[in-house]
Amino acid sequence: MSEIRHERPGVYSAYDASAVVTAGRGSKTVGVAARAARGTVGEAVTITGYAAGVAVFGEDTTPGMSTILRLLFANGTATVVAVRVADTGAVSDYQAAFDALGKKEMQIVVCDSADAAVQQALRTAVETASAQRRERIAVVGGDGDTAAELVERAAKLNSERMVLVGPDALDSNGNALAGAFAAAAVAGVLADGGDPAVPLNGAELSGLGGLAEDYGDNEVDLLVRGGVTPLESVAGVISSVRGITTRTTTGGAADTTWRELTTILIVDDIIPTMRSALRSRFSRAKNTARSRGAIRSQVIVELEKKVAAEIIDSYGEVRVTASEEDPTVCLVEFSFAVAHGLNQIYLTVHITV
Repeated sequence: MSEIRHERPGVYSAYDASAVVTAGRGSKTVGVAARAARGTVGEAVTITGYAAGVAVFGEDTTPGMSTILRLLFANGTATVVAVRVADTGAVSDYQAAFDALGKKEMQIVVCDSADAAVQQALRTAVETASAQRRERIAVVGGDGDTAAELVERAAKLNSERMVLVGPDALDSNGNALAGAFAAAAVAGVLADGGDPAVPLNGAELSGLGGLAEDYGDNEVDLLVRGGVTPLESVAGVISSVRGITTRTTTGGAADTTWRELTTILIVDDIIPTMRSALRSRFSRAKNTARSRGAIRSQVIVELEKKVAAEIIDSYGEVRVTASEEDPTVCLVEFSFAVAHGLNQIYLTVHITV
């Protein structure tokens, strides 16, 4: 094919905007660390609706907690765990909020800061929580960054658990909002999604008045290849172009393994599902050949469910063995191939005249 191939997905859709600010039906909980008009600093509060959030944290005079809550609930989030950050907004204040969120169950985290040091601390927080079997990702934004500056920011984060969104958004009056608020809208859509293998491509973002920049194809290419999730506005509808993580290199070498956001979302769906299934059925089992056979069968059952749901394409051999070092430990090994989203469709047309 001789045409220039861009990274932009090739199928575009437009939808009517929604102004819903009640809780959605999303299956994922979102954690929020942000400054607020009132509320107890450092206390994690569970909220299931925008009105409840305003009752706890008050209405923003400048965009902050209530603005983020409005965008989350407008885009489908059902449950939020929110922590008020001290008004000084120092890195240590955000770190305290991230520590409070680290003790709670959630799958997505957002904050209202574009400070690089705060976002680095957030990356550490989500990676630490994920290593402790509380898998989660964070969605962040810049503040007045150009496309090139967003790519620089993504390179510094460089984690499959960090999603950087750009450009900045506008409110309903056309006033500029920092990228954190566009990130909150994206987080709301992710929380509402039930199938981790469905790509973010074309997902409508509600509650935003517009975008500060209108990216062309070359800028979209730059952002996608640089680890940034680009947004666009078409006919007044704001949507994500493609869901991308900031992980673009491994050991300094270019690596696209974790570029697609769906990859980490699928991993975070499969592994906790397996842990939960095995924990509920084998909490008081013996480490015998019979028990290991039952464990193997259960793992296969769960993997078959994921294949049927088209979350994974296939899986390899499932091996269950007793540890040679500790007879009370059972080792379970398996591999799987993630299902890939459909990014582009190319039509080749043969015309007879």
